[in-house]
Amino acid sequence: MRNNKPETQQGQELAGKAGEFMIGNDLRVTRLGFGAMRITGDGIWGEPADRAGAIQVLRRVIELGINFIDTADSYGPSVSEDIIAEALHPYPANLVIATKGGFERPGPDRWVENGRPEHLRSACEGSLRRLRLDRIDLYQLHRIDPKVPAEDQLGTLKDLKAEGKIKHIGLSEVTVRQIQHAQTIVPIVSVQNRYSVADRGSEDVLRYCEKEKMGFIPWFPLAAGQLSGGDSPVRRVAGRLKATPSQVALAWLLARSPVILPIPGTSSVEHLEENAAAADLKIDENKMQELGHVAHG
Repeated sequence: MRNNKPETQQGQELAGKAGEFMIGNDLRVTRLGFGAMRITGDGIWGEPADRAGAIQVLRRVIELGINFIDTADSYGPSVSEDIIAEALHPYPANLVIATKGGFERPGPDRWVENGRPEHLRSACEGSLRRLRLDRIDLYQLHRIDPKVPAEDQLGTLKDLKAEGKIKHIGLSEVTVRQIQHAQTIVPIVSVQNRYSVADRGSEDVLRYCEKEKMGFIPWFPLAAGQLSGGDSPVRRVAGRLKATPSQVALAWLLARSPVILPIPGTSSVEHLEENAAAADLKIDENKMQELGHVAHG
């Protein structure tokens, strides 16, 4: 039977099947978000090969009903934030843009931690300028720099929050102990750690986020194709569901915990739509157990 609903409405209904999560008790986001790292050049450096294509991807993100976009000042650097603003400003009222600071980029595929207060302040203000925002809804410390006292790094974000430049604060690549220490300085609403069906080294952090009702944002959620090799459980389940291994990996994350907010990224509209369709894939308990054998972390 022909579906006569407009394409945009169909897309929004599909993304909505992933469910929603409330970040910090006041930012309602779709649980399937979009990571904007891959809309830059090779090595996460410089302009993308197809800037117009990147803009098309971002506009399709909104059409699909996804209202949570994750980026960072270091993606490009600056390029990802610039393209987001060019594509989407003025922003839809319900769009939540999360960004990050705490890295310097000396070259392609090179990342150097910098948690000095003056750098974090400059990074945040640069993000505000590029994104054309008065306040960043979720600002994440990209890494806790071991060369700088954590109190100084988190204290800077606390000051920026008090000044109204940040609404909520998140952390990335942290241990439970580091989260607990951070919470003695400033409220933390989200954690972004590497995690996927194949890499579960952050299980203890996920459990802590569940207990504290924090958003858990898994980066590298598809393990860059590692999930589909040979006769893997992911490939077998995908075959039975008539889905792709990437869709199964995303659906597993959505089923794994209600606080998980996957942010798969891509520079292709076709791949974006494939990822969004994972919201409609159901992973039952038997398949969860079968996929439990994939992990190596």
